[in-house]
Amino acid sequence: MSLGRNFWLFAVGRFISQVGWAVQDVALPLYVLDQTHSGSMMTAFILAEIVPVLIVMPFAGVIGDRYNRKWLMVGFDLARGLLLFGVLAFHLLCVYRLLLVQAMMGTMSAFFGAATNAMFPDLVEPDELERANSVAGSSNILARLIGPALGGVIYAVGGIALALLVNAVSFFGSGLFEIMIRYEWKTRELESASQVIWDIKEGLYFLRSNRYLMTIMTFTLFMAALGQPFGAVVMPYAFREVLKFSSQQFGLLESFFMGGMLVGNLIIAVKVGKEAGRFLFVALFLSGLMILAFVWVISPFVSLTRHQAFIALAAIGAAWGAVEAFINVPLNSKIQRAIPTELRGRVTSALIVLMNASGPLGLLAVGPLLDRYPAWLVSLGLWTGMAAVVLYYWARHGDILVGEG
Repeated sequence: MSLGRNFWLFAVGRFISQVGWAVQDVALPLYVLDQTHSGSMMTAFILAEIVPVLIVMPFAGVIGDRYNRKWLMVGFDLARGLLLFGVLAFHLLCVYRLLLVQAMMGTMSAFFGAATNAMFPDLVEPDELERANSVAGSSNILARLIGPALGGVIYAVGGIALALLVNAVSFFGSGLFEIMIRYEWKTRELESASQVIWDIKEGLYFLRSNRYLMTIMTFTLFMAALGQPFGAVVMPYAFREVLKFSSQQFGLLESFFMGGMLVGNLIIAVKVGKEAGRFLFVALFLSGLMILAFVWVISPFVSLTRHQAFIALAAIGAAWGAVEAFINVPLNSKIQRAIPTELRGRVTSALIVLMNASGPLGLLAVGPLLDRYPAWLVSLGLWTGMAAVVLYYWARHGDILVGEG
């Protein structure tokens, strides 16, 4: 499988920085809890990373379209590394100072993400996007499997300082690979502040006027609004509160799911490629069956021991992860192909903002529902909502979602 020199330099660089970021993502919450023992402070750190992204992402998209994406990517990797080296050099490890650092990292990550998301489809041929996305997805999964385990060990050995050092070095390591990418990008640089607003409006107009892209985007947003609370709230709640799994069992179930997703991505990368889009509704049907199997395991209508429930959910999770790859990769590739490269930064940034806004809407609704109704019933309600969305889009827009685009 040859995706070209530029793609592999990009992929290796991203993997290095993702592992470093995963190390910090594990160590920082541990440090905050050790220092403050406060759940509210933990929430503040999460918001400090998310809120700046939502605020600056539209502007970051404009910058990603107006300036050289390669040098933006390299520059913001090096800038994040320098920021962390500065934190260590001046011993700025107070929790409140790190809160400010977290906000600065989130802001720079928004600009980095806008540039890299816009640049990524230009590194491979359009027909190779499914393979490229599956390889990138596999790399991300490996980082998420390796990074957390490594982060726990690093924090135990050297505390937050060593974790930040590892992440700082990873940003510089990533930059070294990215700087070797051959990428030409010529466009008009900004001449006035008013052009920023005009560019944002241009990206939104393209998004609204493109029926193909709007169909894929609205389908993705509806599924995210229902699927994110299921994965982020309902499943952890069922594992800990309903089935009383240990923290080790909880982590293993996450690993089974990620392992299945890794297998699915590798199948697309090695065997299926662009043909993965043909199986979208088959994958959505199988995903629905996995949710029903999960509902069955946690419902009061079946008598399984805790060990039997764990084995069943491990098998469900592995199969479910593989199926999810056949949903995420084709949809992502279709979106990338549908956006012209000169608009990709601002349109992709608008999509990211909408995705980040749609998920929390579902999260806000699910929490109170779990306080009033059993987890299996809430899960069944979410499944019903997702089934209705899938059936509607299958009947009205199936040709768009399955077509090559």
